[in-house]
Amino acid sequence: MRLRALLDTDALGLRLLGGEEELDRSVRGVMTTDLRDPSRYLSGGELVLTGLAWRRDAGDSEPFVRLLVQAGVAALAAGEAELGDVPDDLVLACAKHRLPLFAVHESVAFATITEHVVRQVSGERAGDLAAVVDRHRRMMTSGPAGGGPDVVLDLLGSDLDLRAWVLSPTGRPIAGSKVAGPALPAETCAKLAAEHLAATRTGRRGPHRVLLGGATYSLFPVRSSGRSPQAARDVRETVLSDWLLAVEADAGDWPEERLDLLQGVTQLIAVERDRRDAARTVRRRLAQEVLELVQTGAAPAEIAARLRVAAPVLLPGLGAAPHWQVVVARVEWEGGDVDGGPVAQSLLEEVLVDPLATGPEPSDRIAVAHTDDEAIALVPLPAVVAEHDGSETGLLADSLLQSVRETLSAGLDDDGRLTLGVSAAVHSAEGLRGALEEARHARRVAAARPGRVCAAGHQELASHVLLLPFVPDDVRRAFTARLLDPLKDYDRRHRAELIPTLEAFLECDGSWTRCATRLHLHVNTLRYRVGRIEQLTGRDLSRLEDKLDFFLALRMS
Repeated sequence: MRLRALLDTDALGLRLLGGEEELDRSVRGVMTTDLRDPSRYLSGGELVLTGLAWRRDAGDSEPFVRLLVQAGVAALAAGEAELGDVPDDLVLACAKHRLPLFAVHESVAFATITEHVVRQVSGERAGDLAAVVDRHRRMMTSGPAGGGPDVVLDLLGSDLDLRAWVLSPTGRPIAGSKVAGPALPAETCAKLAAEHLAATRTGRRGPHRVLLGGATYSLFPVRSSGRSPQAARDVRETVLSDWLLAVEADAGDWPEERLDLLQGVTQLIAVERDRRDAARTVRRRLAQEVLELVQTGAAPAEIAARLRVAAPVLLPGLGAAPHWQVVVARVEWEGGDVDGGPVAQSLLEEVLVDPLATGPEPSDRIAVAHTDDEAIALVPLPAVVAEHDGSETGLLADSLLQSVRETLSAGLDDDGRLTLGVSAAVHSAEGLRGALEEARHARRVAAARPGRVCAAGHQELASHVLLLPFVPDDVRRAFTARLLDPLKDYDRRHRAELIPTLEAFLECDGSWTRCATRLHLHVNTLRYRVGRIEQLTGRDLSRLEDKLDFFLALRMS
């Protein structure tokens, strides 16, 4: 606001004593002081109110005014309640330094002036920021210019003194104001996300207010742009995928104008969210194409060609196609009337993101597709990692959900479950189908456990070996005879070495190339032998369950 506006408000009881030519100065705030040197508490642009208790004699006025001018204050207002008229020495000092001076009538409290100035300044700042936000919205919706959500959060910090952060549903920081100070601790982010998810599940309208660590936060949902709160048929369709805006302030006593302003900010952030999702479209399409080839039994050469196309997109600059892991996730809601596939896809993209990456477009190098309630991720492993077979150097199921289990449980509430399975690393296209079945089987193991958020890895599929001593002998003999006796009989008659071939094939994780090399066979010869094994037993060695049965039979024989 302008100084001139103060004189036009009769209720303030201000009388101009000097500085008429400076009345177009802007007032950014107000401060009341009787300190001899208040400069350390001034940042510039303030209207300083004083009762003159600092003045002992006429010589005190000039240094006091000089300090105010050096601090860049807009004007000085002196109260008449203590000394009656404002001293002439103070009037002369202000005139010398071109500092506007007002006299405050003894009937007017400083609190009245303070409240008026703060209200006017806040309203004008909100209007100015709203105009900036409007311009920024147009920039962001018309192209990549605009700088992303950090720019808007910086405006909130600099113009409205609001510290704000954008968080993912798991509590991962997406953006934050540079003037917001230190980043929020990971524990605080996770708790804020959990509180937001819990409040959303109860149907409460945002913003949600949370008291945490002595600070009050207001949490605003960030919904997809163009989607109203009523657009989703069920809150469970989006509760685990929407971002949130966390503001360190109590929005309970905010005027409607400021609440509207923050809603506008969430819409800008939603534009960035949609842009991030659009950028993932290519990776999602690659995953869908590869998985369709794998599940329909396409030739390994065709799958390998598709993987060579995917590798540069997912691992730019690393050259050769990497080895791969498969992660399967499933979100299930009681009643079965909510499609969990898109939510599972969004969650996999979140939990598999590079933990060191921040921002709305992190360097997540994954491809996730979804069908029905299931999401499937192809996770590439750089060659340097996969050289160690990927058994312990790739993704581990235990660590994937460890930091987000409590947060996601709040969003799943009492009627939802997230289960996740992780395969071992595979070294070729031939191994992807087995890896997919392995990840699915691991997910089923996780689903058998209690809890809202559960995961299991390929390592746990071998734990059945611990149970073999407890299987009765007659059951073991019958099981092995049913699977292996036809192969042993065939080997005796034809010396076909089907049993050694089966053992090598399983040890090579179903890799035709590695198994043929180990047995010193042509790949076609190996395919003939495996086909004969399947014909004699009625099993399919491309299925995880049948591989597991053969593995058990060999172990028990």
